[in-house]
Amino acid sequence: MAAPCAEMEPAAPAAAAAAAPAAAPGSAGLVCAQGRNLRAVLCQRCGSRVLLPGAATFARRELLLPAMRKKAAAAAGGGGDVLREHWLVRDMFSFENVGFTRDVGNVKFLVCADCEAGPIGWHCLDDKDSFYVALERVAHE
Repeated sequence: MAAPCAEMEPAAPAAAAAAAPAAAPGSAGLVCAQGRNLRAVLCQRCGSRVLLPGAATFARRELLLPAMRKKAAAAAGGGGDVLREHWLVRDMFSFENVGFTRDVGNVKFLVCADCEAGPIGWHCLDDKDSFYVALERVAHE
């Protein structure tokens, strides 16, 4: 049986899972008054465009993503990062360029479709309309 998505999330109050239109200090200049992305979202490694401006909504949700590192280093040990600021995309066809990993329990991780850097985001298979892209894992132009 697949692991529920809640197991991928660190313990957090329910209020943290809700989308928040107000920008946090780390997202200054990236979020418009309506809570959408002002700038295009790019892969940090190759610069490939992941999202166009206005395609996602700013959301705060604590998610545990595996660390971004080379495959050899990833095989050597576990580890990850708890990330709190994300772009929430409601339609997978809003992405310009994104790839998905194979299922890991009940989750698919998002990666750059060009260079496969990632994971840059997270998608729970239980919720077909929520794709999270971590602000710390992408660049903006």
